[in-house]
Amino acid sequence: MNILVIAPHPDDEVLGVGGTIAKHKANGDNVYICIVTKGMAPMFNEESVKQVRNEAIEAHKLLEVENTFFLDFPAVLLEEVPKYKLNAAIIKVLESTKPDIVYLPHRGDIHLDHKIVFDASMVALRPIGGSKVKEIYCYETLSETEWDAPNTTNAFIPNTWVDITQFIDIKKSAMSVFKSQVYSFPHPRSLQSLENLSKYRGANMGLNNAEAFMTIRRLV
Repeated sequence: MNILVIAPHPDDEVLGVGGTIAKHKANGDNVYICIVTKGMAPMFNEESVKQVRNEAIEAHKLLEVENTFFLDFPAVLLEEVPKYKLNAAIIKVLESTKPDIVYLPHRGDIHLDHKIVFDASMVALRPIGGSKVKEIYCYETLSETEWDAPNTTNAFIPNTWVDITQFIDIKKSAMSVFKSQVYSFPHPRSLQSLENLSKYRGANMGLNNAEAFMTIRRLV
């Protein structure tokens, strides 16, 4: 199967889907990652942008990802990008990868980029034109999913769990590559927080470690 993970920013894909990516690879699937945004001056300096790009490439090599697509839309300014341009770019990635399963950021995340990427992806993922996508899931991103004001429209309510007990170590290793993004506990983007969430999600289903997802669409 072909798997596509769409991430607003580098490291979102590892935080939310790192263990599941490793499991897909162990099962013989092809995994592709699409990073939608890139830091732009003057808010981001060139050196830090280059560092996080290189960290993403290294993390994806560790996870044995087939290919990473960098769309290079402006981070934090995504709302200023014409929607048709973002939709078209994601459609192009879908046409290139022909995924069976797609993972998206949760629309209820506090970061506006996440909401916009979700909406554009859902436009691109409409079941028309011979689309072969059979499953769409949303993942949770530490420091984004849990920080928005709780209400009935943006709550992350998982209904699908993936056992990543055998893959939690490689997920932590991949996240460790992001030296510019990893912080000390109790920051949510710490290795301890990452593992704590996996244990909590695992305990939901009687497992040691799991990643949780919201099912958006599934063809049986």
